[in-house]
Amino acid sequence: MARERLIYLPLGGAGEIGMNAYVYGYGPEGKERLILVDLGIAFPDMDTTPGVDVILPDIGWLADKLDRLEAIFITHGHEDHVGGVGHLHNQLRKPVHARKFTANLARRKLQEKGQDPKAVTTADPYPAMIEAGPFSVGFLPVSHSIPESAALVIDTPTGRIIHTGDFKIDRAPVIGEPFDDDLWAEAAKPGVRALVCDSTNVFSKHPGRSESEVKPNLVPLVAAAKGMFVATTFASNVARLKSLADAGEAAGRSICLMGRAMRRMTEAAREEGLLPDFPKTISPEDAAGIPRENLMLIVTGSQGERRAASAQLSRGKYFGMELAEGDTFLFSSKTIPGNEKEVGRIMNNLSELGVDVVTDDDGLYHVSGHANRPDLELVHTITDPQVVIPMHGEHRHLREHAKLADSLGRLGVVAPNGTMLDLAGNKPKVVDHVETGRTYLDGSALVGQFDGVVRDRIRMALNGHAVVAVMVDDDDAILEDTWVDLRGLPDVAGNGAALADLMEQHLAGQLARVDTRTAGDDEKLEDLIVKGVRKVAQDEVGKRPEVTVLITRLAAE
Repeated sequence: MARERLIYLPLGGAGEIGMNAYVYGYGPEGKERLILVDLGIAFPDMDTTPGVDVILPDIGWLADKLDRLEAIFITHGHEDHVGGVGHLHNQLRKPVHARKFTANLARRKLQEKGQDPKAVTTADPYPAMIEAGPFSVGFLPVSHSIPESAALVIDTPTGRIIHTGDFKIDRAPVIGEPFDDDLWAEAAKPGVRALVCDSTNVFSKHPGRSESEVKPNLVPLVAAAKGMFVATTFASNVARLKSLADAGEAAGRSICLMGRAMRRMTEAAREEGLLPDFPKTISPEDAAGIPRENLMLIVTGSQGERRAASAQLSRGKYFGMELAEGDTFLFSSKTIPGNEKEVGRIMNNLSELGVDVVTDDDGLYHVSGHANRPDLELVHTITDPQVVIPMHGEHRHLREHAKLADSLGRLGVVAPNGTMLDLAGNKPKVVDHVETGRTYLDGSALVGQFDGVVRDRIRMALNGHAVVAVMVDDDDAILEDTWVDLRGLPDVAGNGAALADLMEQHLAGQLARVDTRTAGDDEKLEDLIVKGVRKVAQDEVGKRPEVTVLITRLAAE
């Protein structure tokens, strides 16, 4: 009889921050029954993924094993954990389990994509457990920067796993459950085989701060502002939205929420009873008639997103609202690494308008939603696992977290995306490496990372594009007047001549010497033309453009 394996396989989120997707499996090798924890997205940037709307994990490995997949469990409602449900559930077609606030968001995503929201089941918190094949899974409440976050207690025939999801130690989180040391200790009583743990803030050596520390700093800031007060933060941080709105109300300001994500999050929170006393808000249309010194906008776009409210306000008007000298704009958020350029552009735009920009450089107006190093140590101590498997972090975070576990007398194992671990024995071992990648939502189409679509787009952005049209008669003779059109290249070469004309002249000379064998072979003819165009471009402007060749063959009458 084949030995039973307990496998852990990250398809996304281990070795990067974002796009979380983790597979657990139990059973004989190659026949394990599987569950998926989280199905998130990452966001594109213009340098590496121009034109892409959303980045999704490549679930090809899982899609080939749908007969073995039992269910999907979502730890919380952040986009990097639930954002892929609407895009990929139609491929997986398995029950989705989540706590009520997260379930509300997941259902909305399915409805937006024309899928059945009944696929999502609302889960009760631990100690309630959900059976899924050989697994029994419970949602263990934990504090984070979005309501009703949960770690997962995953019981298997060979022991208990605790998958933390994203978390922090916050005993006064404003909205949502405080971290409950006793409940976590109870969950760890049977013994924990593996703690699969958030690594985001492993390099932060000071204890984490509570969300409740932010509001006392916001109240005097808003009260002292003279003109319009605008604040941006993560739309999902419902507790921060509440603190900002309360500060605005205390200053006698009308509150207006701007941005689709902001409205969606507050609607979901209200529906689930998480915002019973949120200050009254007004519509953007009504806000336009309020004196600016009596108005507070809470807007999306804290990470510099081009289409979000923050960016649009910094460039001009948004829903009739326009910023002016003497207004105040608060970034009640941390800039995620990689977004500095976009955020900086918004800040500079605001400065040019005469707006006073306030950031969290002094640590007054934002606290992280992730556990710092001392908080990680506390969770290691409470759960006392045999093994610590760092996740949710770049490779340097995973490695540092594993070293932390080792220093505390436990075994830390670094398992980046694609690394399949077997946890069933006395010591975890790598049993396979699975090819993982990314899927791009490009407009309304899903394209693979290696399909060439984005690669070609980057090449055109870097080197320009040339289109060449050539006609060949029925005797395989090339007709004169080959035509070249350029995009993304200089019109004029260094000698003052038109670049397209130089290319056409060069091709005319080349094609005049082509024999009928080459002229009659599309592949050979195209190769000759591409090389000719690139030679001229390289010689004249130092670029090697992408080239599209249009060959028209005339049929005999």
